[in-house]
Amino acid sequence: MTDDDRVFKALADPSRRFLLDLLFARDGRTQSELESELEMTRFGVAKHLKVLEEAGLVVVRRSGREKLHFLNPVPIRQIHDRWIDKYTEHQVTALIDLKRQLEEEP
Repeated sequence: MTDDDRVFKALADPSRRFLLDLLFARDGRTQSELESELEMTRFGVAKHLKVLEEAGLVVVRRSGREKLHFLNPVPIRQIHDRWIDKYTEHQVTALIDLKRQLEEEP
């Protein structure tokens, strides 16, 4: 499985996207903090966090006895650059050109 495949797989699940949203809102949360936001067992949350970690979307750092989870937005940006940006560049360029032409006309 490629890195892109892991990221797409991780993002395909709404619970995992919700976990990423929680980490975006406040980074460095423990699993217990994340569990409190989901109606899911501890095991279920751990399983989702593992998928996110394997995709590189979540980075874990130990602080004493706690494992803190942090969002890593780099894989999402790489997906954007590869799969979204190149397909929208032509349309955006065309809109910018149109805007210039309309503003230049008397």
